[in-house]
Amino acid sequence: MHPSKDIEGIKSDKLSGKKIVLGVTGSIAAVETVKLARELIRHGATVIPVMTKAAMEIISAKSLHFATGFSPITEITGSVEHVMYCGARPERADLLLIAPATGNTISKIACGIDDTPVTTFATTAIGTGIPVLVVPAMHETMYAHPVIQDNIAKLEKLGIHILRPKIAEHKAKFPEIEEIVAHVIRLLGKRDYAGKRVLVIGGASYEPLDDMRILTNLSSGKMSVALVREAFLRGAEVDFLAGRIEAPIPQYIPTTRFTTVEDLLGKLANLDYDYIFVPAALSDFCVDSREGKMPSDREHRITLKPLPKVIKRLREESKGVIVGFKAEPVMDEKTLVSRAFNALKTSRIDFICANTIKNAGSDAGQIIILDRKGKSTKFTGTKEKIAEKILDIVRK
Repeated sequence: MHPSKDIEGIKSDKLSGKKIVLGVTGSIAAVETVKLARELIRHGATVIPVMTKAAMEIISAKSLHFATGFSPITEITGSVEHVMYCGARPERADLLLIAPATGNTISKIACGIDDTPVTTFATTAIGTGIPVLVVPAMHETMYAHPVIQDNIAKLEKLGIHILRPKIAEHKAKFPEIEEIVAHVIRLLGKRDYAGKRVLVIGGASYEPLDDMRILTNLSSGKMSVALVREAFLRGAEVDFLAGRIEAPIPQYIPTTRFTTVEDLLGKLANLDYDYIFVPAALSDFCVDSREGKMPSDREHRITLKPLPKVIKRLREESKGVIVGFKAEPVMDEKTLVSRAFNALKTSRIDFICANTIKNAGSDAGQIIILDRKGKSTKFTGTKEKIAEKILDIVRK
């Protein structure tokens, strides 16, 4: 057994049973393909490498053999490898991922030229109808060439998926490995949220006490990041409204930041979403903020003033499915469920997820989700696994 099997599926099973042909061309970003292949394997994929001669001048075929457990295909032989993996055959691949893709390779594919192993695989995959994901990487001036842009548009018209590079340091750079893998999972995963618009409101709001101090709630934002990422992986068009948050937000998630509850309410326009998830820790109170900084050598009295309930505003303005969250102090399960169900009925939302504040900031925890009929489902696990379960129940 090749040592690459040691890491198979250790991060997730989202690509389990999926066969991915990884086409590598002659961009300097080819040096990143060992990491890319290994990360795909960590999510369960089988990766078959195909290399151009130009790619082999940048990275050794032995490196990709080590990474994947398969000797890279560097020429088309009598085994007709392109037909074996991308033809109309039962054992064909689920995806052709060309990463990195040079301007030369992009233009050849757009013109139907197949004079390298990678372009031959592309011609065959397109003819068969196998999904193709192209990740351009080159110098910025090459990427900006009108003909290259026209050829990228041609690929998109053919139904080929393009993951746009990030422009920095005068280069059209290879995206982060996490982003490429996320788009692969999005193409090959469950896709039960494909075509659905999803809004996640997460993190903590805060209300100013003075120009220095704030009134806020405990929240790491891990649950909200897990939800918005899972919805993206399952094909949704996602938006993320994020308050004060500690968890890193993936760069590929469209994110708008908010501060106070008033600021958040001002951003809740055109709520044309199929699903709205609200794991945010939103302030229930505000105070009359003082200018400057309150002296720290004396006692101060503040009056807490109730703030509008964001969940009520969402229900008034959205016809979509709304999933609220309710955190309570540590208490017995019966009381927790009772309080959560009362909150669900009062706010007229569709689901509510109940937990205790001991879950705040942790990487794992326990959630009880209730629907309008009072049916409850309890599950534990990492925040990522909890997000999967919540999306499963809500979608059904």
